[in-house]
Amino acid sequence: MTTSFRTDSPARVDFAHVETWVFDLDNTLYPPGLDLWRQIDMRMRSYIADYLGLSLDDAFALQKGYYRKYGTSLRGLMIEHGMDPDPFLANAHKIDLSSLDPAPELGEALGALPGRKLVYTNGSRGHAEQILNKLAISEHFADVHDIVAAEFHPKPQETAYRGFLARFGVDPAKAAMFEDLARNLEVPAQLGMRTVLVVPPGEAVSPADREAWEHEGRDGDHIDVVTDDLTAFLRSLA
Repeated sequence: MTTSFRTDSPARVDFAHVETWVFDLDNTLYPPGLDLWRQIDMRMRSYIADYLGLSLDDAFALQKGYYRKYGTSLRGLMIEHGMDPDPFLANAHKIDLSSLDPAPELGEALGALPGRKLVYTNGSRGHAEQILNKLAISEHFADVHDIVAAEFHPKPQETAYRGFLARFGVDPAKAAMFEDLARNLEVPAQLGMRTVLVVPPGEAVSPADREAWEHEGRDGDHIDVVTDDLTAFLRSLA
């Protein structure tokens, strides 16, 4: 495990007060090397191309532009084009999960954490439930907060986080959030949550290629911990 801390000493990053553990789903509870997100990305691109009558290249540019501006491509499509979100989400999450195996060690580490565990995703509940069931870790989570429950306000919008906290009665001063995107941890940190950035193996110090802007903020003060091994890090907390 490679883990870096934003304080002078790891001992000063205290999680003993945490009562609610909040986990992003995609590329956080499973590693991006499984390529599930690429499948979702390609399905969204094709849907946008068909819906708007664009080439795949133009659909890709629009998709990524809306993703960066609005937090999700879907949010941008709803605002700019009046898209119905339900068929878009249903299409995006029809992916092959055969590469996803049960994760008993992760389940054991989650089970050892005291307090409530929640999944907070910009995706759909159905997608989250499929992933959690395939990983065999669903029993450890009290609930899933998806984009529909968020009334289609995605992370990193502050409105989205406040709605999540209110729905579950979460005290941010007694909560921790785990994410694979640094920008999605800015508001949680401002609200008082402990923040953990989960990156692929070997990326805790030097990130590999993704969209360049997605690297932004990885060295920010709003991130308490960066780890490339979620299971090992959770074990260290327990």
